[in-house]
Amino acid sequence: MKHGKKYVDNSKLVDRSKLYETAEALELCTQTAKAKFDETIEIHVRLGVDSRHADQQVRGAVVLPNGTGKTVRVAVFAKGENLDKAQQAGADVFGGEDLMQRIQNEGFMDFDVVIATPDMMGIVGRLGKILGPRGLMPNPKAGTVTPDVVRAITEAKAGKIEYRLDKTNIIHCPIGKASFGVEKLQQNFDTLMNAIVKAKPAAAKGQYVKSCVVSATMGPGVRVNPARFANAAVSSAQ
Repeated sequence: MKHGKKYVDNSKLVDRSKLYETAEALELCTQTAKAKFDETIEIHVRLGVDSRHADQQVRGAVVLPNGTGKTVRVAVFAKGENLDKAQQAGADVFGGEDLMQRIQNEGFMDFDVVIATPDMMGIVGRLGKILGPRGLMPNPKAGTVTPDVVRAITEAKAGKIEYRLDKTNIIHCPIGKASFGVEKLQQNFDTLMNAIVKAKPAAAKGQYVKSCVVSATMGPGVRVNPARFANAAVSSAQ
């Protein structure tokens, strides 16, 4: 794959053979974020688990202390009193069967997070083939299937992100914008990594955090030293 001049120039700032400490790695990410828009800083964590096995799945959600820098549009499936609560709590889209049909028949997808009360999952389940591939299907582990819609909406708007393994045993997540600066990015980074470490499956053997890379949207990857997370994973398992 051929990269542009900016990417090539930015790559020269990064020593590919080095494992950077977190603050230094994030500093490099902000330096390489030179696009005309406020680039997202992303984290990519390879874990020593096998996602093909149910007892080695790693999935959850965490509220980043400084948010993601993105305006989150929330859709809520609820009825009765919970529908009123969702509207008052700031849901951007809300409904029941009518919302399901709008998504199914009109292709409406103007939202980033879907929340549902447990009694609405029969309706939401019909949207599995639409929401599932986009990572939008509500899930109890992520806190998006819940009777407490107010809390779920508040957390989503505040910067709650979901983390989950892909088929190659890697977790990909945003941790903020380049404009946040290193201190806020590190707070978000540490919050996410602590959650991932605590989510270590009992069936996982050997080194848990295999590698960790951070990067800006248009920038090169910067390798983070995984040693301190490996130690934390061992202590949390004891």
